[in-house]
Amino acid sequence: MTTPWERFTQAARLGEPEHVPVALIVDSPWLPGYAGMDTRDYFLFPDKWLEVNLGLLARFPEAVWIPGFWVEYGMAAEPSAFGARVRFHPDRPPSIEPVVSDLRFWAEARPADPQQDGLMPLVLRWYEVMDGRLRAEGLSIKMVCARGPLTVASWLMGVTPLLMGIASEPEAASRILETMTTTIIRWLHAQLDALHQPEGIMLLDDIVGMVSKRHYEELIHPHLRRIFDEFEGLIRVYHNDTPCPHLLGSLAEANFDVFNFSHEMDIGQVKAKMGHRVAVMGNVPPLDVGVRGRPEEVKRWARQCLDKAAPGGGMILSFGGGVSPGTPPENIDALLEAAREWRQTKA
Repeated sequence: MTTPWERFTQAARLGEPEHVPVALIVDSPWLPGYAGMDTRDYFLFPDKWLEVNLGLLARFPEAVWIPGFWVEYGMAAEPSAFGARVRFHPDRPPSIEPVVSDLRFWAEARPADPQQDGLMPLVLRWYEVMDGRLRAEGLSIKMVCARGPLTVASWLMGVTPLLMGIASEPEAASRILETMTTTIIRWLHAQLDALHQPEGIMLLDDIVGMVSKRHYEELIHPHLRRIFDEFEGLIRVYHNDTPCPHLLGSLAEANFDVFNFSHEMDIGQVKAKMGHRVAVMGNVPPLDVGVRGRPEEVKRWARQCLDKAAPGGGMILSFGGGVSPGTPPENIDALLEAAREWRQTKA
């Protein structure tokens, strides 16, 4: 009998495990509310953080949590290393204020040092301590994460100035992305080095979906490819839930293993356009169905996704994005039930 993680890794390598794995991205937008706690306490008290994350394994033993035991401060870790202002709140993740909107200012910036800058050193120390505690219980942290180069840059200067700069000053934009990419690679390596035996990375960058195919291929793709090439041999997950059907063929060449994408794109069409070169992870709508729907509606959507994309392997059932605030546990149960029942009816 394979474990949920083993089924996930088999599907990530385009295999067809005994039944389709269910994997869910969970972090501070959902977890503190799910646990009924102040979001600041989730960040401030490691034992509370550990209790919440261990509780997921007990409550949903068949699910794979991506990345699982994620040490994060919302989206603040990377931009904080460049001086972004971070505001903490009791009922939601930290908010971030852009620093300077001038493209040329950031074109002269130097890469951050994960061992010293911003919140990064705290994240690394937290991983070191918690990995040791989890190993003592026979558990481990399998995956680490980073925001992608466009997302980090957008938090520093604003989305509109960044996108306008990509169109009007591509050389300056390229220098910024080079700095962000170098920082992200350093950041991922530092997190991996803090763990005993990690097996994967996840990169999250929704802003990529907002650029044209030409700008993607000329300016963005080399940086994404550089990041994923750096971690060859690990499971590499790319999350981008901005609808981007115009980029699917190009993204398939970025050398990641698993694509988690917008529910607004049909999962069968995504799999067909990417040519079974990457595994697809989705694609139940996270808000209208995951939060607001009833379990039977979640199951109906899940079955449709499975029918379209599970045959032939390379399918991971999930929401089309992360687990949104307010998602009822019963709707996660429904995803797991749909995966079990689909296996039985297709056997």
